[in-house]
Amino acid sequence: MPKDAASALSNPDYRRSPVPRYLQIAGVIRRRIEDGVWRPNEKISTLQELEAEFQVARVTVRQAVELLQAEGLVRRIQGKGTFVSGSVEEKRWLKLDLKWRSLASTIGMNVPRFLPVTTPAPSPPLKPEDGTPATHYRYMESVQSRRGQPYSFARVHLDENVYRLAEQRFGREPTISVIASLEELKVKRARQSFIVGTVEPRVANLLATGIGFPTVEAHIVVADENDVAIYVADIIYRGDCVQLDVDLLQ
Repeated sequence: MPKDAASALSNPDYRRSPVPRYLQIAGVIRRRIEDGVWRPNEKISTLQELEAEFQVARVTVRQAVELLQAEGLVRRIQGKGTFVSGSVEEKRWLKLDLKWRSLASTIGMNVPRFLPVTTPAPSPPLKPEDGTPATHYRYMESVQSRRGQPYSFARVHLDENVYRLAEQRFGREPTISVIASLEELKVKRARQSFIVGTVEPRVANLLATGIGFPTVEAHIVVADENDVAIYVADIIYRGDCVQLDVDLLQ
């Protein structure tokens, strides 16, 4: 194989991604730790070794390591190097089941922090097959956290008539879990779709990540027995905590 071809295969081309190089490198190191390449309390490659491996400047590698240190994944010891933290928590703890009841139960385990909405609410992103739009929607934004770490940001349009069925609960509980528990409400259809994306500046601040950090974005539409789209949500999850769980026999 020609030398140039071998170099192209071994050296990453960071220009293929809009994500900053230090975030790409941090993602590779993070994945190696999660996969057990470096175990708790074990020393990882030196900055010089990482610089040579990824073919980037020392400052880029240092930024990547500092990001992982801020996440608590590694610790740096002066004069000795960088070590994996003593206990590495399972990062992909959020298993998104694709069934209605399981989804409502999973989201319902965490208490949302509702955000003040100061700008005019956007129209709900509905397709013709999603159902008939409600006459009026209540628009809400919230951040969900686990052990003090934010992991998702939700934009929700809720049918105002449904909101009035349990106003107090909708003000303190995850919207979808309240909907699933209302006996007087009959759900006819619930659909969810996903895309893989990167986080923009405002959401990056809310989720405590860098701009361009990988995300899993879910679009959920729930329709009632009259085919009215009563719940329309776009939920952005940190890409490092999500695992999709699908039973292929159901």
